[in-house]
Amino acid sequence: MRELVYQNRFIIASLLITLAVLGAYQGVGPVGAFALVILPFAAFTAIRVSIAFIILFILFSYFRLHEAFPVLMPFKIPKLLALASLLGIVWHLFISKQLQPHWNSCHVLFIVLFVWLTVCVFMASNRAVAIEYFSGVLSKVFIMVFAISWWVKSAKHFNWVRIGIMLSGVSIALVAISNKMNGIGLVEGTRVTISRDLRSQLGDPNDLSLVLMFPVSFLAAEIFDKNNDKWRRIASGVGLTLLISGVIATQSRGGLLGIAAVLSFFIYQKVKNPVLVGAIGFVGTLLMVLFAGISDRQSGGAAEEGVDASAMGRIYAWQAAINMAVANPLTGVGINNFFVNYYFYSPHWDGKNHAVHSTWFQILGETGFVGLLVFAMLIVGIFKSLERTALLNAVSSNTNLNVNTYALKAGMIGFMVSGTFLTQAFTWPLYIILSLTIALEKLAQDNAGENYVHSNEEVAKSQ
Repeated sequence: MRELVYQNRFIIASLLITLAVLGAYQGVGPVGAFALVILPFAAFTAIRVSIAFIILFILFSYFRLHEAFPVLMPFKIPKLLALASLLGIVWHLFISKQLQPHWNSCHVLFIVLFVWLTVCVFMASNRAVAIEYFSGVLSKVFIMVFAISWWVKSAKHFNWVRIGIMLSGVSIALVAISNKMNGIGLVEGTRVTISRDLRSQLGDPNDLSLVLMFPVSFLAAEIFDKNNDKWRRIASGVGLTLLISGVIATQSRGGLLGIAAVLSFFIYQKVKNPVLVGAIGFVGTLLMVLFAGISDRQSGGAAEEGVDASAMGRIYAWQAAINMAVANPLTGVGINNFFVNYYFYSPHWDGKNHAVHSTWFQILGETGFVGLLVFAMLIVGIFKSLERTALLNAVSSNTNLNVNTYALKAGMIGFMVSGTFLTQAFTWPLYIILSLTIALEKLAQDNAGENYVHSNEEVAKSQ
């Protein structure tokens, strides 16, 4: 009844706005009037299917679909999705009360990390750079962690999230493979990028490999899920092959190691022999490196003797991060300040600043030893939450959620391995995994509770 009242109020408000627009038609012109007329109906749609807009916002924000397909850029889709998501969140959180907050230990750890990141923003050596990154990226991450963890509350929602991540990843992989075949946007002559001419975030081969690597754990989970039929596994295998091919085209060693770690995790679930799995992982990594043609890279290739320039660049960057943390042990140099401070802390200067190329050293250099400790605690908290979810699934005999548990756990392993060579401390993958982990544990708790009630009812009937 209460929901019906809210819907009626919304419809009445929409009609009033429409009438006002029609009355002001002469003032705003036909295009403006049409936009304002459909505004209430767009708002109504955003409220009715909030979860869809939240999922789409995450997909466009992380996979940069509008940059991979430039025809979408004029429509400003990420901004529209952000507005629709915020409208739905506010409506269902404060008015309809359909969005029911719940708390998890990972929420607490995330808040502690976010508070410390906020402190690091205001203690940054270049505060303007830090504040810009905080308002443009971290604020969205903070809102969406709670939105996803509270709003994704059914197996159907998880299915849509997984499908969205897998399809988006395959789409980006197809663009990367096409660019490689046609010689478009190649860096160093061999490393593929996407929309580099548009200054896209996919215009860096390492960042592109990170984007492509994230869906690997979800597709691998589909392949190794015994509950899936043959055709679904085949389709997932095709998608996984495309993603691996895309990462190979970037010639990113961190991406290849991340893929090897994810696949080794799933193979271990079947083989249970660490030595054999290690051997398979090692051989698989060598084959991917061979197919990637990393020896042909201008940086980090076979033409460079000893420790190659790419590896030495990382070592210098990691030394700079350590120096930043030693000089500023509590807060580091500040969020997003590594690049602008590289000159002052690096033991080697080649005339330009460099990225850190490591999640762990990024956290160390930009947030200090305290930030690294809190970040590590969050990662441990995620793994513990996934372990609790697995136990709850075993208690409730609910195998349908296992595919999500394995996908998220593999995603975390891939994040930790690739994070040694890729800068992803404040990008979406970790926080998407965090959000889904919290939501999955809540769903597992609800299912276990229902089964407990049903089992007590059966016992009572038998007596």
